[in-house]
Amino acid sequence: MDPSCLQYRLTQDEREIFERDGYLIIEGALDLDTNNALVEVVDRLTGEDKLSARGDVGIAQRTNTLNFMGMDPKFVDMVDYPTTLPKVWGVLGWNISLYHSHMAVSFPTDSTYNPDGPTFRWHQDSGRLNREMETDPAPRLSVKVAYFLTDVSEAGRGNFWVLPGSHLKKHVDMPASGMGQPEGATPVMVAPGTAVIFDRRIWHTATPNCSSITRKVLFYGYGYRWIRTRDEMTIPEDLYEAADPIRKQIFGHAPNGEFGRSSPTDEDVPLRVWLRDHDPTAAVD
Repeated sequence: MDPSCLQYRLTQDEREIFERDGYLIIEGALDLDTNNALVEVVDRLTGEDKLSARGDVGIAQRTNTLNFMGMDPKFVDMVDYPTTLPKVWGVLGWNISLYHSHMAVSFPTDSTYNPDGPTFRWHQDSGRLNREMETDPAPRLSVKVAYFLTDVSEAGRGNFWVLPGSHLKKHVDMPASGMGQPEGATPVMVAPGTAVIFDRRIWHTATPNCSSITRKVLFYGYGYRWIRTRDEMTIPEDLYEAADPIRKQIFGHAPNGEFGRSSPTDEDVPLRVWLRDHDPTAAVD
């Protein structure tokens, strides 16, 4: 890992924003060339009919492809991207791996943008975990990094909506009428190349794309190494074998088996070893 990534460590101001709001916007996380290259891959996969046919519940013309990371080497290169991974370990620490990936593509529809219409499908990530964890609020456990590859700087473009601060609430009040959105809800409106890091507990939703622009977003979920994966996390063998030790950790490599996920040695977590040399305060137990 290139030590130059340390310039993107989570700042104190960013930490305060993340802890208060449950999400953090990183403008310019992707340079133009990287963003364009990823768009080209998404477009190629779309043309080859490689996107999931399952779609997304309640959102017309939106595909949500799980386990996309191994579909192209450029996707694999994003797992330890220098502008975002330091912020991930700044939130979660060093005993982390990637446990989930999904690619959301929202095609244009002829619908009319109307957030005062039927209430969107608000939810917290991780499914049953939110019901079966006894604490309120539930523990964080994981975060997602969403790379917005297309322009969603205006409302109505299939924006990701969030309820700031709701990561600290196991339940939120939805409109009793089933119309409109919960109080304080807001669309995330950002330029191409922006990354949004969000706590899995934040209440959020996908929305219809009422524009003429196809919306393309890549989601990478990072959690503690003892969390079970939410999809197959398929990595081509040649890319896996060529990975450096830290990237292999992010892929989920476990030299000491399952025991080493919750009681890791240095062999299990080369990220911690690297941090001891380059950022000792981040390497503490």
